[in-house]
Amino acid sequence: MQPLLPIEVDEETGVWSTDGLPMLYVPRHFFTNNHLAVEAALGRERYAEILYPAGYKSAFFWCDKEAKTHGLKGLAVFEHYLKRLSQRGWGQFAFLSANADAGDAEIALWHSSFVLQQPGVTGRLCYMFEGWFAGAMDWVGQSEGRDYRTVSRETQCAAEGHAHCTFRVTPMAA
Repeated sequence: MQPLLPIEVDEETGVWSTDGLPMLYVPRHFFTNNHLAVEAALGRERYAEILYPAGYKSAFFWCDKEAKTHGLKGLAVFEHYLKRLSQRGWGQFAFLSANADAGDAEIALWHSSFVLQQPGVTGRLCYMFEGWFAGAMDWVGQSEGRDYRTVSRETQCAAEGHAHCTFRVTPMAA
């Protein structure tokens, strides 16, 4: 099976891109080893706190760019986001439920790259994705005139013995 997303390579610069956004193609072990080095230096809790707003910002930006590139609107942009994440090797993502009017969603992740790369490690390993889903849902909400801001948390991880990881996106308490 070949990649299911378009990959362009600039002949002059060698820069890879998909849908006009520059991309990096790195081995999973390389990325995970760097991720774990920072986690070890800062501690998981502090590292997760730092990653959350960076992931949020990146997902929000991505959704805005992809909506314009593909003419998508609302929750279809978030669905496209999950599809592209799945096509880029992070794992297989799908909504278990989603309500853009309420800013609420539940997302399942099978075959997480973090779980696959760390066999035998237990715990919630996929916290890097948390900010991504809040950023995507908030983009959906803002694009549709909603005033909520959401928070996302991993509620279970395959590395805890579950069949898949699950993330819950909910509006922040006022």
